[in-house]
Amino acid sequence: MGSICDQCAAGSFVGTSKCLKDLWIFEHFSESQLKELQTIGIRREISAGQLVFSQGGKADELFLVKSGRIKLSKVSEEGSEVTLDFRKHGDILGEDLFSGIDIYPVSARAMEETVTCGFNLNNFQSLVLQNPEIGLNVIKSMSNRISSLSGRIESLAEVSLADRLYSVLSGISKEHGCVVGDSCRIPFKLTHDELAFLVGAHRVSITKAMQVLVSKGRISSKNKIITLKI
Repeated sequence: MGSICDQCAAGSFVGTSKCLKDLWIFEHFSESQLKELQTIGIRREISAGQLVFSQGGKADELFLVKSGRIKLSKVSEEGSEVTLDFRKHGDILGEDLFSGIDIYPVSARAMEETVTCGFNLNNFQSLVLQNPEIGLNVIKSMSNRISSLSGRIESLAEVSLADRLYSVLSGISKEHGCVVGDSCRIPFKLTHDELAFLVGAHRVSITKAMQVLVSKGRISSKNKIITLKI
């Protein structure tokens, strides 16, 4: 028998409550609350390259990534698309629903074959009205998440751009990387334009910072695939 996540990805929801327990937003939920969530769950299979939702679309569903990988991006006022983040197994999409938004502020596209378990906003709100403790537990988890993200933002205050870049790459590699010996490879391509936005710097500066990290042996890069020394 495969893992619970494998069972869910294959279409079986046996034991899904335990799998949901591993997701940060539901970490404070009781077993009975998790079972209630199962009653409103929506399973989706998303092909590589397919949109999960688009920027400006009606925000009415929360997605939990069960397998695969998803890229979040946003089209700027100038019309250029910028990469904001990457989500993998255990991550959530559409959490802005809890702030009362009406439309999705970003687009989400599958980078590979992906399976999600989602919850319709109206159904979720009805469940919260029936069981207010569920809403309180979501607020608690969101507060913990905000604290974690605040620490990530503080890392951007590093004086050296190379150190800032390495901090961002290190964070991506910890969430998505494949460890081989004393190295960790990020399994998807990252362009200098994407890195510039993630770090908050100009593309030319990122190119120079990459050269510094390579020269110091902290990273290597081939065909836009980056490997970090650990």
